[in-house]
Amino acid sequence: MDNYLPGQIVTLTVKRVIDTGYVLTDLDHEALEVLLHTNEAGDEALSEGDEVKVYLYHDKQKQLIATTTIPHVTTDVFDWAEVTEVKPGLGVFVDIGTSKHVLVSNDDLPEHMSAWPTVGDVLYVTLKHDKNNRLLADPVSEADFEGNWDLASEALFNQDLGGRVFRSGKEGAVAITDDGYRAFIHHTERNREPRIGEWVEGRVIKVKQDGTLNMSLLPRKQEAQEVDAEKLFNYMQQHDGEMPFTSKTDPEIIRQTFNMSKAAFKRAIGKLLKDRLIVIEDTRIILTESESHPS
Repeated sequence: MDNYLPGQIVTLTVKRVIDTGYVLTDLDHEALEVLLHTNEAGDEALSEGDEVKVYLYHDKQKQLIATTTIPHVTTDVFDWAEVTEVKPGLGVFVDIGTSKHVLVSNDDLPEHMSAWPTVGDVLYVTLKHDKNNRLLADPVSEADFEGNWDLASEALFNQDLGGRVFRSGKEGAVAITDDGYRAFIHHTERNREPRIGEWVEGRVIKVKQDGTLNMSLLPRKQEAQEVDAEKLFNYMQQHDGEMPFTSKTDPEIIRQTFNMSKAAFKRAIGKLLKDRLIVIEDTRIILTESESHPS
């Protein structure tokens, strides 16, 4: 049994048929016995002497078990795997296409849990063994993509794109787009650190000479202006139709109150003024009478 490890795909022979399934062996190592449960054996009944291709894994009792369901992720093949469970301090489990989900160790995840994937996120992984021969799922590194990126054209500049984050940190995040482009998201081009495995959508702000992209997750200025204007409008509606802030207010007070820059505040005020929703006074901004007292 020492010759076989969880995660291997091997062809074994049915040694005997039992009530719960089949006992498999390797004819060159007949001391090896691996159980193939009936519910893991597929639709066709097996007989003594039949050869069967199986994937090996450990059950809850750490016994080596077989299944005829071959996973789409192996020790040699990378593929996408959905996160099915998050275990703080341990890692996350991913579905590789078999009934036994596989752990991505916290050692292979970001330091801060806020950047860990959540249930439903998708990681690009392969399988590996730790020093104790425990089977783990191993997230892709950027080096694994080296030389395999598709090259983006200048026509993508300012276009909207979506991608899956596979690296995230303080300086920025890297995503792979649907079309196989590398997209870097600088920390100044996002409102929060994205999770690895998270699907993000943004716009291309630069196409680099090497065919990779820089992407921003921030809304376009016009969209941001509308969002910020609505935020100020709602604030005034909730504070008797006014706010004690103007274009002369300290930028830090603006940021603490509305989580926006002074420049964004001014743009939002400009939109509300253009839409005739506010009146600007020396020390405050008030909603127009029709907005303060809606019918």
